[in-house]
Amino acid sequence: MEPSRALQYARTNRSKFLSELKEFLRFPSVSSQPERAADVRRCARWLARHLQHIGLERVRIIPTRGNPIVYASRQRARNRPTVLIYGHYDVLPGEPLSQWHTPPFTPTIRGPDLHARGAADDKGQLFCHVKALESYLHTSRALPINVKCIFEGEEEIGSTHLLPLIARNKDALRADAALISDTKMLAPGRPAISYAQRGGLRAEVEVRGPGQELHSGTFGGAVLNPVQALCEIIASLHDEQGRVTLPGFYDDVREWSEKERAYMARTGPSDEKIVRDATVGQGWGEPGYTLYERTTIRPALTLNGIAGGHYGPGVKGVIPTRAVAKLSFRLVPDQDPERIGKLFREHVARITPSAVESQVRTLSPIQPALVDRDHPAVRTAGFAYKKGFGAFPVFLRSGGSIPVVNAFQEALGIPTVLMGFGLPDDRIHAPNEKFHLPNFYRAIDTSIWYLAAAARTLRGSSRVGRADRLEREWSA
Repeated sequence: MEPSRALQYARTNRSKFLSELKEFLRFPSVSSQPERAADVRRCARWLARHLQHIGLERVRIIPTRGNPIVYASRQRARNRPTVLIYGHYDVLPGEPLSQWHTPPFTPTIRGPDLHARGAADDKGQLFCHVKALESYLHTSRALPINVKCIFEGEEEIGSTHLLPLIARNKDALRADAALISDTKMLAPGRPAISYAQRGGLRAEVEVRGPGQELHSGTFGGAVLNPVQALCEIIASLHDEQGRVTLPGFYDDVREWSEKERAYMARTGPSDEKIVRDATVGQGWGEPGYTLYERTTIRPALTLNGIAGGHYGPGVKGVIPTRAVAKLSFRLVPDQDPERIGKLFREHVARITPSAVESQVRTLSPIQPALVDRDHPAVRTAGFAYKKGFGAFPVFLRSGGSIPVVNAFQEALGIPTVLMGFGLPDDRIHAPNEKFHLPNFYRAIDTSIWYLAAAARTLRGSSRVGRADRLEREWSA
C-alpha cells in the first residue's frame, strides 16, 4: 500500500494531532499513587474511545486487579503480517512540583518542545503510532498490515498484571513482531534502535528501632538511631570505586567481546556527552568501563530515595522509630532478578546491627533482553528511520528496563523492535519532562513508512481468523 496519502494526511493534520496529544497528557495517570487510580482509569477510557474513533476494531478495556489494559486491533489484511504495537499510558509522579517550570499535567509548548509528565515516557511516543494508524485509516480505509495494539497502565510499576496476561493469551496476541517506542535517539537527527535492555529489580529496606519517638537529649548516645543504621547499611553497598559489594552480585554477569565493546565505542555516546546530559561535573562508577558501558553492559544498584525522622522546617530533637530506603537494581545478562533479590535480603539481614531490626521487600523483577539486530523486523525499522528522519539509525544498548520485551520473546516467540523517538535531554523521570515536537511529527512519518515496509519484509505467518475469535476470549 502506497504511503503517500497517509503521509500527506499526517502533515496536514499536525496541529490536530498536537491538540489531541495535549488532551492525552492532561490525565495524571500516575500508576504508583493509589489516590490516582481513578485518573488512570479515566485515561484508559479516553484512549480506548480514541482508538475506536480512528477506526480500530475490537477495542477493549481489559480489567485487572490493578490498572486496566487497553486493547484494539485491525485485522482485515489476510495473508499479510501482523505487528503488535505496545505502549504504556501510565506515568511517574510529577513531584517535586516546585522544580517544574510549568505544571506537569498542563501541557505547555516552550520553543520546539512540549513539556508535560509523560510527554516522552511514553504517551508521546505511543501516540506517534496511533496517529500513523489514523493516517492510513482516514485516507485508505485500510492498513497495509494487520495490527494489534496493547497499551498498559502499569509499566512504571513493573507491568505486574500485563506479564501474566500475555502468558495466558498467547494465541490472541499472536504476531510476527512487536513494535515499541519507549527509548531514546542518540541526538537530534540521529535515530537509534535499541538492541539490549537491562533487567531490573526494585527493593525497599525498612529499619525499625524504638517503639516510639525518643528525646534525643535523654536517649541520644544510648539508643541506635534507625536512620543512622539505615545510612550505614546503604553506604556499605558500594565500595569506594563504585562496585556493588553484595556477595555473589557479579557471579553471572556476562562478559562481552572486544569486538562488541569496540562497536559500542564507535556508535554510543561519549563520556563527555553522558556527563553533559546528566548535568554533572564528572562521571562515577566501576573502573575499567566507559560511562556508556557502565549504564548498559554492567549492572548497577541505585538508591532512589530515603526517608526517616524529622525533615520539615525547624528542629525536632528526636530519635525516630523507623527509616526507609527505596533502591533499584539494573541487571544484565545472565543475572536472574529472583536470585539477586535473595542475595540482597540475606546480605541486609547479615549486616543489620543487632540493636535494630530490618526488613527487605523486593518487587517488579524484570529479565534482561537482547534483540537480534539482523531480524527483518529490525532492519525494516532502519529503512523507516531513513525515510522519516533522513538518516539510518545506529544500534544502541539501553540502560533502562521495559518488562514486556523479554515477555514478548519468551512467551510469544517474536522479536521486539525498539524504535526510540525521545532525546537524551528529554528529562524522563525528572521535572520538566519534554518531547521534541519535530521528533513527534517525524516519528509519525517513520511509523507510516514502517507499516508500509513491513507488509513486504515480514513473513505474515499469523492466522488472522483464529486470532479474531480468540480476542473475544481474553483471560485477564
